[in-house]
Amino acid sequence: MVTLVVNGQQTSVDVDPSTPLLWALREQLKLNGTKFGCGIAQCGACTVHLNGVPVRSCSTPLAAAEGAEVTTIEGVAAPDGTLHAVQQAWIDAQVPQCGYCQSGQLMSAVALLKDNPDPTDADIDAAMRGNICRCGAYGRIRAAIKAAAKA
Repeated sequence: MVTLVVNGQQTSVDVDPSTPLLWALREQLKLNGTKFGCGIAQCGACTVHLNGVPVRSCSTPLAAAEGAEVTTIEGVAAPDGTLHAVQQAWIDAQVPQCGYCQSGQLMSAVALLKDNPDPTDADIDAAMRGNICRCGAYGRIRAAIKAAAKA
C-alpha cells in the first residue's frame, strides 16, 4: 500500500510499489488525463508534478511518490473550476491539434511559469525541450506560454 496526495486529496494505492506512477494514476485512480506516450521518459506526454517538480510518470516508480504531493492535469485548475492561466492561454491560442501530448505540455508549462514568471524564448525552449508534439504546434505552445506569463 502506497499513500500519497493526488491533486490535494490523500489516497492510498494497493499495487506493487515498483509500478510506474503513470499506471497507478490511470488504472487505479482513474485519472486518465496523464497520457502514456513512449514509456521511456522521452516524449513528455506523461508529465505530472511530484512535490511541484515536473517528472515523467511512466518511469517514476510509485514508491517515489510515497508521502509526496502529485499534481496531474486534472488538478491544475482551481477547486472552483477556474482554469489556470496556462490552460486558458492554451484555449485562447488554439494550441492543440490532436491533443495527445497536451496534458504533458501544460504540466511542463505550469512548472516553468511557477519558477520563471517571465521566460524568454530560450527559457521556454529549454523547459519544454523534453515534450514532443508530433503535430508541430511549438509556435502556438510558445505563444500560449507567453500569454499565460502576462496574465
